[in-house]
Amino acid sequence: MKAGWELKPIGEVCQVVNGGTPKTRVATYWDGEHQWITPAEMGKRATPYVSETARTLTDDGLINSSARLLPPLSVILSSRAPIGHLVINNVPMATNQGCKGLVPSKSVHYKFLYFYLASIVSLLNELGTGATFKELSGGKLKEVPIPLPPLPEQKRIVAILDEAFTSIDTAKKNTEKNLKNARELFESFLNLVFAQAWTTCDLVPLAEITTDITDGDHMPPPKTASGVPFITIGNINKETRKIDFTDTFMVPHEYIKTLKPNRKPKKGDVLYTVTGSFGIPVLVDADMEFCFQRHIGLVRPSTDIDSEWLYYLLLSPQVFKQAVEGATGTAQKTVALKILRNFIVPKVPLPDQRSAVEKLNTLSKET
Repeated sequence: MKAGWELKPIGEVCQVVNGGTPKTRVATYWDGEHQWITPAEMGKRATPYVSETARTLTDDGLINSSARLLPPLSVILSSRAPIGHLVINNVPMATNQGCKGLVPSKSVHYKFLYFYLASIVSLLNELGTGATFKELSGGKLKEVPIPLPPLPEQKRIVAILDEAFTSIDTAKKNTEKNLKNARELFESFLNLVFAQAWTTCDLVPLAEITTDITDGDHMPPPKTASGVPFITIGNINKETRKIDFTDTFMVPHEYIKTLKPNRKPKKGDVLYTVTGSFGIPVLVDADMEFCFQRHIGLVRPSTDIDSEWLYYLLLSPQVFKQAVEGATGTAQKTVALKILRNFIVPKVPLPDQRSAVEKLNTLSKET
């Protein structure tokens, strides 16, 4: 801490105000002119500042509860479920009991207080107590020390941080825009590759260029503490089109031995979701023993079909369109194996497959 800075408890330099909730069944307490915020709503804010809230209170609602209006430019901290959401109110605002309002004195710049609390969220969580969920009491919060430089220095620090976070936000938006452009470029090239294949090659059912098209076991598998991972559709990452093995249950090795060979994935197979979030291909690119549920299909390529080519083929908009048109069901759409086997696809010579895969892989890595 620099010379000239003081270290004081928050309770000495801020008024800490508890929140409250009027009875929800009393209509006259609600939909008034007073803004009222909760931790759940605070967590959805894109900026530190808030002027309007989802629910509002009437004068009667304030009088008949422990909720109190905070003056503008107070700092509101969620003190439970979770501890650490922060906003700054632009207008007078009340909170529910899951929040603490901090009204800074003249010696504290509100934005300096906001940044400081944001920097010590982990400490605030450590101070929370409770079995079901942690809660930070007003007494504990008042005891938390805050370093206080002179007010002009606080304002200078705030200006530096505001500029830094603005630059970070700009960089983030540029990155997201570049990623979106890269994805669009990849999807455009993917569409071009297969659009050409559809017009220049013989068209055949998917079953003709594969040795097996099946799905996982329809019977509920036995579970065990250790063994072989069992993959459900929830383990398929839609964005990366990879299998997430971190949250799977295990089945005994004996169970795997009872499965038919075409229900035991091997390197070079392509998994394909067929229920719910259907149409997501996943290339099995490593030798790893696992099994999968019936909501996932397995497509095993013929010897003259490149595995990566098959993966990109199943990813193509031309195939996905057929999946959408062929899916049936109300609660959850399903692409039946009969539909999957009869997808119409181009039969492309192996050298052309590998040439296209090389280009698609390069573009995919860049993306």
